[in-house]
Amino acid sequence: MIANTAAYHFAVIDAPQALCDQLQARAEASGLQGTILVAGEGLNLFLAGAPSAIDGFYAELRADARFADMRVKTSFSEHQPFARLKAKVKDEIISFRRDDGQPLDYPRAPAIDPATVQRWLRQGHDDAGKPVVMLDTRNLQEIEYGTFKDALVLPIHKFTDLPEALAPHREALKDSTVVSFCTGGIRCEKAALWMLNDGMDNVLQLDGGILGYFEEVGGEGYEGRCFVFDERVALDAELKPLVDEPLPEPRPSAF
Repeated sequence: MIANTAAYHFAVIDAPQALCDQLQARAEASGLQGTILVAGEGLNLFLAGAPSAIDGFYAELRADARFADMRVKTSFSEHQPFARLKAKVKDEIISFRRDDGQPLDYPRAPAIDPATVQRWLRQGHDDAGKPVVMLDTRNLQEIEYGTFKDALVLPIHKFTDLPEALAPHREALKDSTVVSFCTGGIRCEKAALWMLNDGMDNVLQLDGGILGYFEEVGGEGYEGRCFVFDERVALDAELKPLVDEPLPEPRPSAF
């Protein structure tokens, strides 16, 4: 059994390369595969391995006061969905390139828990009677596998395209409660903060993203699966993978 994890945390990292090297060595020693992204603004992790190794890795990470509150979303598969371990230092842990969308520089945008979103979707409005618009901040490749029913889907191929793509819709959204969402929370956190700082005071972020919603309340109101960036391809509302097969053996080198 393989534990598959997605986690991110915004925190000031004074020496990103040193931390990246440290985490890579720790993950390699634990037999983990996946991706480690480190930036001055925090960590973004997609790691998979034996459940005990995963638990040990995150326990040690949380022992660092900067990451004590890191939330980890976990699902399980029979097979390892990553071919190798990659560790990189980036300018941002998710590229947005908007100064007014940087979580370390501003208070976090208001978040809404999955149970409340589920209730609002059932009743067709928020607690003040305003229409609720679910705003998908993911790209079109991901959305093909599923999204919330009647979500506002933008024609974007990368996250940095979102502000321009949203512009034609802003007037129509002003009398609604907008709930931004993404896979695990990182993009909707940046998007909600940018929208708030750009004058949209009716924006919330879905706490934990789609995967957090699946974990807490299941798939009510969501149509299809949630795309993930590994060999599982997508997860259903029970966090079961669309593909769960052994990875192909590496081809021998011709040299």
